Amino acid sequence: MLVGREPEQQLLEVLLDEARQGSAAALVVRGEPGVGKSALLGALVAAAGDLTVLTAQGLEAEAPLAFAALHRLLRPLDRLRAGLPAPQARALRMTFGEEEGDAVEPFLVGAATLSLLTAAAEEDPMLCVVDDAHWLDAATSGALLFCARRLGADRVAIVLAAREGSWGSFDPQGIREMTLTGLAPEASRALLRAHRGEAQPAVEDRIISETGGNPLALLELPTELTPEQLSGTDVLPTQLHLTARVEQIFLDRARRLPEPVQTVLLLLAADDSGDEEVVRRAVTELGLLEAHVDAALDSGLLRRGPSSLALRHPLVRSALHQTASAGQRRQVHAALATSLAGAGDPDRETWHRAAAADGPDPLVVAALEQVGSRAQRRGGHAAALAAYERAAGLSDDPTRRTSLTFAAARSAWACGQATHAQGLLQRVRVATTDPRLQADVARLRGHIEVNLGSAPEAHRIFVEAANAVHGDDPGRSLDIAVAAAVMRTFGADSGTPLRVADALGTPTSGDDIRTGCLRHLLVSMTRVSEGDRAAAVDALDQALALGEQIDDRDLLWNLGNAALQLGDDSAQQHFYGRALARAREAGAVTAVIYCLQRLCFSHYLAGNLVAVRSSAEEAISLGHSIGQPAMTAPPVAWLALLAAVQGSDDHDRHLARLDQLVASYPLGILDDPVHDLGRWARGLCAAAGGDHAGALHHLSRFRMPVLQRMSVTERVEAAVRAGDDESARRWVEELAAFAADTHRPWALAAVSLGRALTTVHGAEDHYREALTHHADAARPFDAARAHLALGEWLRRSQRRVDARQHLREALDTFHDLRAEAWATRADQELRASGETARKRDPSTLVKLTPTELQIARLVTTGLSNKDVAAQCWVSPRTVAFHLRNVFTKTGITSRGELAQLDLR
Repeated sequence: MLVGREPEQQLLEVLLDEARQGSAAALVVRGEPGVGKSALLGALVAAAGDLTVLTAQGLEAEAPLAFAALHRLLRPLDRLRAGLPAPQARALRMTFGEEEGDAVEPFLVGAATLSLLTAAAEEDPMLCVVDDAHWLDAATSGALLFCARRLGADRVAIVLAAREGSWGSFDPQGIREMTLTGLAPEASRALLRAHRGEAQPAVEDRIISETGGNPLALLELPTELTPEQLSGTDVLPTQLHLTARVEQIFLDRARRLPEPVQTVLLLLAADDSGDEEVVRRAVTELGLLEAHVDAALDSGLLRRGPSSLALRHPLVRSALHQTASAGQRRQVHAALATSLAGAGDPDRETWHRAAAADGPDPLVVAALEQVGSRAQRRGGHAAALAAYERAAGLSDDPTRRTSLTFAAARSAWACGQATHAQGLLQRVRVATTDPRLQADVARLRGHIEVNLGSAPEAHRIFVEAANAVHGDDPGRSLDIAVAAAVMRTFGADSGTPLRVADALGTPTSGDDIRTGCLRHLLVSMTRVSEGDRAAAVDALDQALALGEQIDDRDLLWNLGNAALQLGDDSAQQHFYGRALARAREAGAVTAVIYCLQRLCFSHYLAGNLVAVRSSAEEAISLGHSIGQPAMTAPPVAWLALLAAVQGSDDHDRHLARLDQLVASYPLGILDDPVHDLGRWARGLCAAAGGDHAGALHHLSRFRMPVLQRMSVTERVEAAVRAGDDESARRWVEELAAFAADTHRPWALAAVSLGRALTTVHGAEDHYREALTHHADAARPFDAARAHLALGEWLRRSQRRVDARQHLREALDTFHDLRAEAWATRADQELRASGETARKRDPSTLVKLTPTELQIARLVTTGLSNKDVAAQCWVSPRTVAFHLRNVFTKTGITSRGELAQLDLR
C-alpha cells in the first residue's frame, strides 16, 4: 500500500474511469529520482481491474535500438495485427524486423500503434503504462507520443513516467502532466517507521527535512546511519544529499560485495535485453558461478522477475556503470555479445560488440552499418544516427569513415538534430574531394538552411553545388538546380548565377519522363526569375503534362509550387492534392502538413474557405501530434486571414498565437509567407474598421510576389481609400505585365478592376471587363468583390436599380462562401440602394468542427469508418464519435443524407 499518495491515486482512478467510459486520456508523471514514480505506476497497474494492461520500461542502454521498447510493449497484441490497414501492418512488420523492404515513415508506426491499442480496447478497456520514459529509444518515444496526442473517443489510458529534467528524446509537450513531489511530513514519518522502525523524533525530522520526503531516500539513508545516530546519541553527518547520496549508498553497498558479485551487477548494468537466459549465458562466459548471482540477489541490489533479472533501481545502474573502468565495461559487453550470438537479435549483439571494441574493427564497422541501414528502413532515424556515428568512429578507412559520417548526418537531420547534422556535414566537407558526395552534402546543408536558417544562403549553396557537380553527374546537378530555381522565384535569391542552366535545360534523346519534366521545370522557373514569364508559362505547361505520369512526391509539390508562382490555379490544386495523397499513403506526416499548408492557397483562391479552415486545422493538429509547433505557423497564419475575411472574433487570438510562434521558432523559407499572411489579415481588419491608412501600411509591406498578386484588389482599394493613388496605379500596372505574359483570366480581371478603382473616366467599362474575365477565372470570391465594387460605384453614381443586381450577386456569393464580413458590407450597400436582402437560412455546415467536416467529407466518398480512421490517423471509434456529432448537428440520420449536404 502506498503511503501519502491518495490525491495522485484518485486522479489516476479518474483516468481509468474515463477510459472505461470511452474518453481516452494520456498523462505524464514526472519527478526526481526516487520520488516514487514506479511505485505509483505499480499501484495503478494493481488497481486496473477489468482493464487490459500493457507495460514497458525505458532502458538507458537500449537507446540505440529503434522501437525496442515498443516491440516489448505491443507483443501481447500480436494477434490483432492482422486486422490493421495494410500499410500500418507492414510498417510494424518492418519495424520489428519481421520483413525487409522499402523504408517506412516513423509516424506510420505511431499510427499503427494507435490502431493496435484502440482495436484491443474494443474488447476491453486498455491501460498502457511506461516507466522511465526519458530513457525510451527515440523511435518508441515518437510513436507513443504521436499515439497519445491522437487518441479520441477511445477506451485507452496512457500513463508515462519520466525523470524531472531528463527528457532525452522524450518531449511530451501538449500532454497533461502530474508532478510528483516528496511526501508530506506525516506520510514521510509513517514510511520511515513502517520500514525502519522508530527513531528519535529529532533524527526523523532531520531525515525528512534533508530528503524533502523523497521515498527512496527515506528508505535508504537510515541504512547508512548507526544505531547511535538513529537514537540521537551520536551526531548525524553534516550533509545528507538526496540523489548523489542515495547513488553513493548503492555504490558503497556494491563495493562491499566480493569482486565476482560486483561483476554480476555490472553485467546487469550493461544488459539491455531483460532476458534472464541472456544474462546467465553471459555470467558463464565470464567464468562466474550461480552462487555469485544468488549473492547479488541477496544484496538487495538485484531483483528477479518471472523470467528476468534487473537492478533494483536506475540509480544502481548509473552508479555501477559510471564508476567501472573502461576495461571492465568492455569485458561485460563482450560477454553479452557472445551470449546474444545466434539468438536472433543481431542489433543488440552488434551494439555490445561495438561497446567492447578497443580500437578500429572492420567487422564491427560493417555490422554497425547494417544496423544503421535497418534502423533507417524502419524509421528509427535516431538509432541509425547512433549506429553510423559509432561505425565511423571505429573505422580506420578515411573514405569509409567519411561515407558513414554523411549517413549519420542524414539521420541526424531526419530525427530533428539539425545542429548535430551541421557539425557532421562540416566534417565530411573537410574530409572528402568526391564531387558527388560534396554535392549531396551541399543538398543537405541547403535543406537545413531552407528550414531553419537563411533561404538566400540555401540558394547559394544549391547553385554552387549544381555548378560544381555538373561535369561528373548531370542528374544530381539537375535535381539541385531545380530546387534552387523554385526557391529563387519565391524570393530566395542569393545572386549566385547558375552557369549550367542552359545545359541542364536542354533535352536529350536519353531523357526519361522525370528528367524531361525537371528540365522543363528548370527552364520555367529560370525564365520567371529573368522576367520572361511568357516563356516560363510555355515551359511549365510542358512540365505539367509530363508530371501527370510521375509519382515522385517532391517533384509533385514542386510542380504545384511552380503553378502557384505562375498563377495556374487548377494545376497547383491538382499537383498539391496528388502530393498530399502520396504523403497520406506513406504515413509521411511532415509531408502531409506541408501539402495541407500549400493547399490553403488553392482553396482560398477557389473560394472554398471551409476547406481552408479544414486544411489549416488538420495541419495544426498534426504539427502538435509530432511535437513540431514551428510547422503550425503557416496554418495559424491562414486561420488569422480567414478570421479577418469572415469577421470572426478569433482574429486577435490567432494573430497573438502567430506572433508567439514567430518569436519562438526559426521558420526558414516559411518566414516571408507567414509574415505576409499576417500582414494581410491585419490589413483586412484595419480596412473593415475604417482605418484605411493602417490597412495600407500592412498591405504595402508584402515581400512575396505571389501574395502581392493574390491580394492586389485589397491592396489597390486600401491605397485608393487612403489617398495613395500612385501606389495603387503602380500595383495595377505591375499585375498588368504579369497578366499580359500569362493570360490568366483572374489576373486580367484583377487588372481591369484595379483600373476601374484608379480611373476617373471609363470606370464602368473596366468594371464590366473585369466581370467578363471573371467568368473564366474560377475565383468566385474575387468575382464577388468585383460585383460589390461595381455595385458600390453604381449606387454612388445614383444608379441604384442597376447597382442592386451586382450587390445581390455579391451578397449571395459571400454567403455561399461564408465570408460574412464581406456579406455584411454587401448587405449594407444593398440596403443603401433601397433594397432589403432576403433572409437566408444559416447553413448547418458552419457548425461543424474541422475534424467533423473532414470525416464527413471522407464518409461521403463511400469509405468505411475503418478506412476513414486510417486516412485521418485516429481510431474508428473516434470517427464514429465525430460522425454521430455530424448527424446530430445537421439533423440527418444516414450516410445517404450526408452525401446530399454541401460539404465544400
